[in-house]
Amino acid sequence: MKDNLDNIFKNLEGKFDIEEPNIGHFNRFEAKLNQTKATKPKVNFKFYSLIAVAASVVLLFGVWLGASFSNKGMELANVSTEMAETQSYFVTTIKKELSLIENERNSNTEQLINDALEQLKILENEYSLLTLELKESMEDKRIIYAMISNFQQRIDILQSVLIQIEEVKQLKTQENENYV
Repeated sequence: MKDNLDNIFKNLEGKFDIEEPNIGHFNRFEAKLNQTKATKPKVNFKFYSLIAVAASVVLLFGVWLGASFSNKGMELANVSTEMAETQSYFVTTIKKELSLIENERNSNTEQLINDALEQLKILENEYSLLTLELKESMEDKRIIYAMISNFQQRIDILQSVLIQIEEVKQLKTQENENYV
């Protein structure tokens, strides 16, 4: 490797430019640099800052406008901390009941579970409409009560289905005992 480098430098010997630049070269170069700075148009900083502020205002207005006209309603949890706890309780209970029901799914309970899920979809759609109404008038306590009642109805349906599933299991057990 060292031999290769030595050969390269021997071949390039006398071809390097090692001359000093003419006297005043650095001064002329500096003058050219200063001349390009002087001829460069100055940017009005205030103008760009005003554009930035205007763009920010337009962006904030757009976000506000989009949020106010969205089809998304206001959840019960947004009303107060107590309502947030209430909604959390109901949602947790509903999820727990749904998981219990899904664990009991079989050919005997399939239709029963599907009917209950259809009823839950109807109640969820009603709840979505209630969230839109709550967004429009937060002062109306009737909407909040209707939302809580909607959660209670969903839990009642799920508990009723669990009771019916237990009855189906008992009937199945009794039929098997009579058969044996």
